[in-house]
Amino acid sequence: MKKLIGHLGLTAVLAALSLPAGAQTGPDAIAELLDAEGNRVGTVEFTTVEDGVQIQTRLEGFDAAVTDEVRGEHGLHIHETGECTAPDFSSAGGHFNPTAAAHGLLQPDGPHAGDLPNIWIEADGSADYTVTTNLITLEAGDRSLFDSDGSAVVIHSGPDDYLTDPAGDSGDRLACGVIVPNR
Repeated sequence: MKKLIGHLGLTAVLAALSLPAGAQTGPDAIAELLDAEGNRVGTVEFTTVEDGVQIQTRLEGFDAAVTDEVRGEHGLHIHETGECTAPDFSSAGGHFNPTAAAHGLLQPDGPHAGDLPNIWIEADGSADYTVTTNLITLEAGDRSLFDSDGSAVVIHSGPDDYLTDPAGDSGDRLACGVIVPNR
C-alpha cells in the first residue's frame, strides 16, 4: 500500500512539474553536457514560460550512462556552482537549494530547487526529456540560476530515489554542463 501511495505521490509531482508550456521563441539559457573525458554528450536548454522554466535535455551517444547496453533512469539535478571540472564534477557543488529545503520530490520538507525528475536514457545513450519547474528562475532574485557563481546541470550514474539527502542516492556524477545565458 505504501508503495502505491508513493507512486501516486510521485505521479502527482511529475505531473505538476511537466505542465504544458506556452509558445517559445528559443532558449534563454543553455548548458553543453560533457562527460568525464570531455566528450560532448548533449545539451540542456532553459526557456522561461508562463508556468516557470522549461528544461529540455537532449542526449546522444552518452555511453557512460549505459552499462551492458541497459537503458534506464538517472538522476538529473541543477547544482549550485557553475563549474564542471572533470573527472568527478565535484566543483559543481551540491544541489541548487536557495530555500534550504530537504532533498527529494517526495520529501515533505523538500524539494531542493535543483531536484528534477529522473531522466530516462535509452540503450544507445540517447534521451529526449522535457520538464517545467517553477522552483527556479532565469531572472534576478533568490531563485535565479545566474547568481554570483552560476549554476550547472549534472547527470548521475543511478536514479534519484526522491528522498535521501543530499542527492537521492543517485551515485557518481557522469556528465556536467555550465548553464550560460543564450541572449
